[in-house]
Amino acid sequence: MKKSVTMVLLMVLCLALAACGQKTGAGDTASGGKGSEGTDSASGTLAEAKRKGSITVGFANEKPYAYKTADGQLTGEAVEIARVILKKLGVNEMKGELTEFGSLIGGLQAKRFDLITAGMFINPDRCGAVLFANPEYSIGEAIAIKKGSDVGLKSYKDIASKKDVKVAVMTGAVEIGYLEKSGVAKEQIVQVPDQASAVSALQAGRVQAVTMTGPALQSMLESAGDANLERVADFTQPEIDGKSVRGYGATAFRQADTEFQKAYNEELKKMKDSGELLTILKKFGFTEQELPGDATSESLCKK
Repeated sequence: MKKSVTMVLLMVLCLALAACGQKTGAGDTASGGKGSEGTDSASGTLAEAKRKGSITVGFANEKPYAYKTADGQLTGEAVEIARVILKKLGVNEMKGELTEFGSLIGGLQAKRFDLITAGMFINPDRCGAVLFANPEYSIGEAIAIKKGSDVGLKSYKDIASKKDVKVAVMTGAVEIGYLEKSGVAKEQIVQVPDQASAVSALQAGRVQAVTMTGPALQSMLESAGDANLERVADFTQPEIDGKSVRGYGATAFRQADTEFQKAYNEELKKMKDSGELLTILKKFGFTEQELPGDATSESLCKK
């Protein structure tokens, strides 16, 4: 009799232990097994940001894209656009971190940042490392002349064809190479120490044109406040080695964040269609000529 009771008790104990083991296994799966690893990372970053109410964004420390004002406030073209879009996506607090441009992609991949932006052009090499949103602006070259001078300059090739025309360029600027490859003679290129000196040379009549990137030129003309100077509105972008030098800047995500990219693109398109994008860009020296048009990250990644 005692043996029978003992056997029954042992069987009950074994069943109880087996049941506990099954519960423990289910709990492990729910908390640390497939339940967590199986979460769709494509929507994870945005979903987590919405839950926390904040997100960390990496910005390159470069005007006019991202910089701190004298009183320590973070601003810039990329900062303000990201801030608006993130709020529209339900993320009210943007924790912006300024860093060196070369640290952006590595910081994103290491999850130091949840997304990155500021002066980052879309190109095929970068497309292999990050997932780009559609571009929010484009950057190309620009020239300014004296208003009413009628020199007929609409491109670098026009400068090359008019041997009596001289153009001011900042020493060391990439535009020097662009001009030379466009056929402009070295004696036509007047190198100056900085962009302000280029504008001064044009005002003094020592040159008939100045060139630099669009936003930089716009900013210099606004600072000069000289009604006798004008930016050439229909300037044709140079093609160097068969490729346009125009670049397209955009926000970038980790490769898995496809849902975040899609949501971001949808809000960016709304801003473009309503004119809100241009309103923000204008605050930082951009014009309609710097709008991205119909360019997409998909098309730019293929070039």
